[in-house]
Amino acid sequence: MAGRFVILVADSVGAGALPDAAAFGDAGSDTLGNLSRAVGGLSLPVMGALGLGNVVSILGVPPVEHPAGSWGRMAERSPGKDTITGHWEMMGVPLAEPFTVFPQGFPPEVLDPWLAATGAPGVLANRAASGTQIIEELGEEHRRTGKPIVYTSADSVFQVAAHEETVPLETLYAWCREARRILDPLRVARVIARPFVGAPGSYRRTYDRRDFSMLPPRPTVLERLAAAGVPVIGVGKIGDIFDRRGMAEDVHTQGNADGLRRTAEILGRMDRGLLFVNLVDFDMLWGHRNDAPGYARGLEEMDRGLPPVLAGLRDGDLLAITADHGCDPTTPSTDHSREYVPLLVSAPGREAVALGTRESFADLGATVAEFFGVEPGAGRSFLGQLRPAGGS
Repeated sequence: MAGRFVILVADSVGAGALPDAAAFGDAGSDTLGNLSRAVGGLSLPVMGALGLGNVVSILGVPPVEHPAGSWGRMAERSPGKDTITGHWEMMGVPLAEPFTVFPQGFPPEVLDPWLAATGAPGVLANRAASGTQIIEELGEEHRRTGKPIVYTSADSVFQVAAHEETVPLETLYAWCREARRILDPLRVARVIARPFVGAPGSYRRTYDRRDFSMLPPRPTVLERLAAAGVPVIGVGKIGDIFDRRGMAEDVHTQGNADGLRRTAEILGRMDRGLLFVNLVDFDMLWGHRNDAPGYARGLEEMDRGLPPVLAGLRDGDLLAITADHGCDPTTPSTDHSREYVPLLVSAPGREAVALGTRESFADLGATVAEFFGVEPGAGRSFLGQLRPAGGS
C-alpha cells in the first residue's frame, strides 16, 4: 500500500500507572495527570482536540465529545520501562526477560577489561546517579584527572560522561563502542555517551549524545519494511535505538522543536514510507530532573509545533503520537516509570474512533506492518478500526 505513516514518540510521556507498577516501584505514577495537577493545568489545544483528554484525566485538557483523531492507550507487555524495551516492543519485538541492571555500579569484571581496552586512566562515580547532578559533583575532578564519569540508573545503561575539552567526542564514542562489546554478553541494553561542556556551576550536556544499543533478538518491523522496499526515516535517537537497522535515512536533531521542524520538512519531500521520530527532551531535560514546570512547558511547545506536521498529512496518511514509557517528574524517583502510554492517531479521510486499551505497544508496529503489507512479528493491528470517513 502506498502512503506515509508517521510515528511521533514523546519520550517518557506516560498516561498512568500500569497494573504491575508497584512491582517496579512506580505505584501512583501518572506523568501526564500528576504533572498537570502539579503545575495548575496544561494548555494543549491541538492534542486535546485529537482526544488526549479522553485517554487520561489531565487538568486543563478536558475530554471532548467528538475528537478529531482516534484515541486510546497502550500497555507494555515486556518486563521493563526503558527506551530500548519500549521501542523494540513498539516495532514487534516484545521481550520475555528484562535487561540486566547494575544499580550498585559495575563490577571489576566489566571495568577492568574496559579500562585495559580504552586506556582511560580510571573512572569516577561508578554508581546510580542523576546525570546532571553527577556532572556537577565530579566535573571538575574529571577535568583535572581525565577520568571519565561512569554511572547508571534503574535502567539497563552504562553511561559515560566526559567534557568535550578533556575527552574529544570521537574518543568518547570509541570508549563507548568498547563498552558495548564487553556488555553484550551481559545483556546491558544501552551504552550512552554523555558529552558535556561549560564550567563548574554551569555544565551543560550537549545533543552530541550517542546511544550504542544491543541488537534486537529478532527482525523488527523496520527491517521487514526495508526488505519490502519501503523507506524508513529515523529522526532523533531512533537510529541509535535500532542500530540503524532497516533505515534508509538517519536524521540527528537538536531537541524537540528541531525534531518537529525536521518532521514537517521531511513530510514535504517524502512520497512514501515510515517516518519514525523520537522527541527526547521530555525524558532527558525534565523527567529525570523532576522538573515539572519545564516538562509542562515542553508539552505546550510540542503542542504548538504540531500544526505544521498535521497540515503536511494527506488523505491516506496516518500519524500516531505515543510514548515509550513514563518518567513522572512529580514523584521522588528520577527514574522512568512503568505506565501506559497514550495513543493518538490522525488519519485524514478516516473516521475518528476509540481505540481502547491495547494489550501491547506492538499493536502500533502491527498497524504499521499491515499499512505497508509486511509481516508484523507481534501485536494486533488497529488499522481495520480506522474506517474511511462516511463509510459503513
